[in-house]
Amino acid sequence: MPALSYDQVRQLNSYSIFTEEPQRPLFTLANLHKDFYLTDFLNLMMGITNAATEAAAISHFGRRYGMFVAMQFYMLTTYDEVWDGKPEDLRFAMVPEFGIHTLGMYINPNDFRYVEDDERERVMSDILYKTSVVIGQLRKTTSISPLILWENIFGYMLWHFHTLLANPALADRAFEDLDMLEEKNVWRYFSDKSLFLNYTGGKSPSALINQPVRKSCCFSKDIPGLMACGFCPIK
Repeated sequence: MPALSYDQVRQLNSYSIFTEEPQRPLFTLANLHKDFYLTDFLNLMMGITNAATEAAAISHFGRRYGMFVAMQFYMLTTYDEVWDGKPEDLRFAMVPEFGIHTLGMYINPNDFRYVEDDERERVMSDILYKTSVVIGQLRKTTSISPLILWENIFGYMLWHFHTLLANPALADRAFEDLDMLEEKNVWRYFSDKSLFLNYTGGKSPSALINQPVRKSCCFSKDIPGLMACGFCPIK
């Protein structure tokens, strides 16, 4: 298992992913895979966010989990590493952030492993498939479009690829990974097309920064203390 560097931990922390034990864990990713827990989960998210609607509360969780998914691709491109822990090892706890309460994610830093070139596509497919399963579970809690939940994730990924492609030391690898994401093969376990390509329209991430890329509203405007994301297609 590779030891995470200070820079890696700092980058994870910037996306509310922490490598120590949470003092008061609320639930784990494994809990979300159990249908009987989903009612409690929805009530918990409504309480944490004080959201005006159930869809807003679930979308907020999708954004938080989206930070974790996006960091998986960032770590893969930057360090050839991936988090390989079990669902019960991804824990969620309440944290204060910018004056509101939200969810932080806690992982064991020893759960990262190196990724060989010949397994890169399989690792990407695995990340995306596991994400699709979580999205499927979230959709069981309330009426919410899968497009909203995927776009919550893709917004973070778009920014990461924008910065990685601008780094001469990482640009080649970033182009390779971006090409793989835009091919339908890595999505084959649950989609007949690349959902990321559908999101970007094949345009360079750098060309889409500060542009209204989203086709759906993330409902952040319906959570006290948050504002509309600035790229909302619903005016």
